[in-house]
Amino acid sequence: MSDNNTIADGAVVTMHYKLTLSDGQVIDSSEGQDPLAYLHGANNIVPGLESAMGGKTAGDSFEVSVAPEEGYGPRIDEAIQKVPRDRFPDDATLQAGIQFQATDPDGNPLMGTITAVEGDEVTVDFNHPLAGQTLSFSIEVVDIREATEEEQQHGHVHGAGGHQH
Repeated sequence: MSDNNTIADGAVVTMHYKLTLSDGQVIDSSEGQDPLAYLHGANNIVPGLESAMGGKTAGDSFEVSVAPEEGYGPRIDEAIQKVPRDRFPDDATLQAGIQFQATDPDGNPLMGTITAVEGDEVTVDFNHPLAGQTLSFSIEVVDIREATEEEQQHGHVHGAGGHQH
């Protein structure tokens, strides 16, 4: 890291944020909570926000708009699938709006949202809920510090003092 006052790869950045969508709906915010800490350059936040953070300093406040391609990606029609009811556990509550975790063919976790239930067929959307959305962030950089060696190796922050909780 070039200096401890500027955000660059290997910096632990602490920030307050507010995420809104184009309709003004607030999706997430750190207001009234501890600020978010992340390891810059480790893909811990969406790419468009991470690139906008580069070069900022503690105390900076700014707004950034992140296109879907630099956020949670575009919506993919193929990610919407019709699944037989018997692929779900017998005791599962199946109704539109319910989110659940499944696994892909390689065993990786996959989040899905039920969009419709018709007879023995369940329509599931495996797109990220924010896919296709332009994300508007309000950011306040609170602090910047150098990551510990362990944080660098693990690729994420281990708490304010560098210790994993």
